[in-house]
Amino acid sequence: MRLTLVGGSCPERRDCPTVYATDRGTFVVQGYRLNVAELAQLDLAEDETVVEIPAAVLEEAVSAYRS
Repeated sequence: MRLTLVGGSCPERRDCPTVYATDRGTFVVQGYRLNVAELAQLDLAEDETVVEIPAAVLEEAVSAYRS
């Protein structure tokens, strides 16, 4: 899989919420882990996970991807 940066809150670093487009027509999101209580509210499949990202990062990624 090839990743292309489309948005992030600190593009000069690699340790913060970021959105990447893939060469598969999908997106990869890097974000903050949820705690056990937050995860308990979700019905995740065994092979799924979730992360939290700021709305501004997602807005930037959508805008950049559409350009």
